[in-house]
Amino acid sequence: MDENLAIKAQKGDQEALAQLLYSNYEIVFKYLIKFTFNVSVAEELVQETMIKAIEKIIMFNPERAKFSTWLISIAQNIYIDTLRRKKREQKYVHEDITIDDLTDHQYVQDNSINSAIEALSHLSEDIRLPIILKHYYGFTLEEIAMKMLIPLGTVKSRIHNGLATVRKELEAYDRK
Repeated sequence: MDENLAIKAQKGDQEALAQLLYSNYEIVFKYLIKFTFNVSVAEELVQETMIKAIEKIIMFNPERAKFSTWLISIAQNIYIDTLRRKKREQKYVHEDITIDDLTDHQYVQDNSINSAIEALSHLSEDIRLPIILKHYYGFTLEEIAMKMLIPLGTVKSRIHNGLATVRKELEAYDRK
């Protein structure tokens, strides 16, 4: 269905494009919330993703990927670029999302997941991103290194150290 709408959108059908973007908005938002832990940042990134998709719709190839996968790829690239830009500017303000916010949005429903998300939320983005890409989305270490433009050893180190930190937090939580 998305592929048919995409073909129509590539031919200039604005209604098909709007329907396509609308039907995939939540998928991209949920993807971004896992990385940002910040509702307003995720919403802003989704908007940027949708704008980029409108500009680049002609480049979508339904034989290479589903439309939602293509959008997620755009979103991920925008997020990584945003992190790089903000790191250079050194003005990034991080507004943590609370577990209550996640539960209200029905993204999380049991306590073990709540604990894991809370532990992940305490990690910096450069540590959290490779962990989520590997363990939630199943990317290989090499793919993560290529996507983030960092050495393979750095990816391994970030994942190892990040998971060690998460384990410590979860152990402390379990002792409570």
